[in-house]
Amino acid sequence: MLRVNDGRSGAARSYNVLSFREIAKAVGIKNASMHYHFPTKGDLGAALARRYTEDGEAYLADLLATSNDATWCMDRYMEIFRSALADDNRMCLCGIMSAEFDDLPTEVRTEIDKFTETNVRWIIKVLELAKPAVSALQLQEHAMAIFAAIEGAQLVARGGQDIAIYDRTIRTYRRTGLIP
Repeated sequence: MLRVNDGRSGAARSYNVLSFREIAKAVGIKNASMHYHFPTKGDLGAALARRYTEDGEAYLADLLATSNDATWCMDRYMEIFRSALADDNRMCLCGIMSAEFDDLPTEVRTEIDKFTETNVRWIIKVLELAKPAVSALQLQEHAMAIFAAIEGAQLVARGGQDIAIYDRTIRTYRRTGLIP
């Protein structure tokens, strides 16, 4: 998540309210250097989302390479979202940017869509381990439901500033069979 200190102990701020000047100051470089590498804020946002997706995709690939146990894989996946909350009530970068989707430049929207596609594709692979006889359409719909549910649980827990909300919600998803 893009973060700057605005006097509220490391508070996170949205994509739309950040300026190049604030970002440059937060990372300790000159504003001109930011513009040299990223001519527009859209270029910067797209690069951040792309890197976030690529890093996540590599991690998820490692999970599947480590185990073919769907429950174990989903536990590790859900821990990613939980650990963001545990780290100063942060949220998934692409999830928080999705809340501003209509206001984002096209290049950022494209990268946010890729993030969703990457996560859903990975969840489908995990679901195939747990439910090999299910149709491709059912797997796609189930994977999207899981992704939306986990992102939603993170968002609600963040808003409530209570990680226990996330934990209870995830346990309920498991108990009702949404998540293997």
